[in-house]
Amino acid sequence: MSAVAELQRNVAPVLDRIEARIEEAIALRHDLHRHPELAWNEHRTAGRVATLLEEWGYRVTSGVGGTGVVGSLTRGNGSASIGIRADMDALPIEEASGVAFASANKGQMHACGHDGHTAILLAAARYLAEDGDFSGTIHLIFQPAEEIGQGARAMIADGLFDRFPCDAVFGLHNWPGLPAGKLGFVEGPAMASVDWIGVRIIGKGGHGAAPHETIDPVVVAAHFVTALQSIVARNVAPLDTGVVTVGAIHGGDAANVIPDSVDLTLTTRSFRPDVREMLLRRVQALAHMIADGFGARAEIELKRGFPSVVNHAAETAFAREVARDLLGEDALIVDLAPRTASEDFAFMLEARPGSFLFVGAGEGEPLHSPRYRFNDDVIAPAAAFWARLAETWLR
Repeated sequence: MSAVAELQRNVAPVLDRIEARIEEAIALRHDLHRHPELAWNEHRTAGRVATLLEEWGYRVTSGVGGTGVVGSLTRGNGSASIGIRADMDALPIEEASGVAFASANKGQMHACGHDGHTAILLAAARYLAEDGDFSGTIHLIFQPAEEIGQGARAMIADGLFDRFPCDAVFGLHNWPGLPAGKLGFVEGPAMASVDWIGVRIIGKGGHGAAPHETIDPVVVAAHFVTALQSIVARNVAPLDTGVVTVGAIHGGDAANVIPDSVDLTLTTRSFRPDVREMLLRRVQALAHMIADGFGARAEIELKRGFPSVVNHAAETAFAREVARDLLGEDALIVDLAPRTASEDFAFMLEARPGSFLFVGAGEGEPLHSPRYRFNDDVIAPAAAFWARLAETWLR
């Protein structure tokens, strides 16, 4: 009998055991939500994670890559290993969700569901410690600073995969708009790369009544923003993907004063490395050429982000099969398209084979909205999936 076939006989107990304790997992999630912490400040969250893992018998290593935590559990004499990652940090957003356990930290909110991801992995961790049937080593990776794209690299630089060897590594993200509790898998590019560009248009300020005596950077910035729309439309092949977004523009303080400069902040996203580089080149070229055409000049600050999340074929197929065996065909999201948001889990997939999947969160506000609400109903099926994935991998 194959490992998967053998495990099929015991599917129900995984869900049953996790659902029997689901109120504890939900209460933990609500506590984490009420006490969000920004990147590199996840001290309370990391402490709670470490304490629970230690209570359940994991070997806990704190301070990995800053505020990261790794819980390791070995059983039997198997040599195989698996890593499963959850992110812990919150966003600098003032919460407006209206939930009873809303953030107690002003200007900070779990608006991306990292509190839910942590609760999911901890629910799976408890099951694996108390009831898990496997032979090998599980490394549960609780990562800081995902929202600023630095945590994964920091943990890897701190020897994550040397100190905690993983044959493969897996991660997930909840996704509003997808059916609640269903799991989606994408082979190959699954999330976009991201880079940040700051552009300062420097002109010559003066009186709003005498624009001819100035070099108006507001006008230059307006032409620049308009020209940016041509990059994807006329430089990216129709079957490829590129996104250029101006997220912030600031210039001037009074209606009758032309400012000396205007600042813009942009992001560029793509799935292919060549498209990524082209977007960066074109944004910078347009900034310089348009500014020069108006007699102004452009200063550019480029901040490289992280690459596209590229899922490995074998590990993605394996994870999909585990989900099918555990939850049934109806629990799979068919033909899920890649997401144009970005994730620094990309660095872990560059270092080790693995896959990053999506769990539907149902209808609701989008990620990063001050009104976003994590759907607690997805904790049990997602945790059961993590538990079964680890058990199946280590058979």
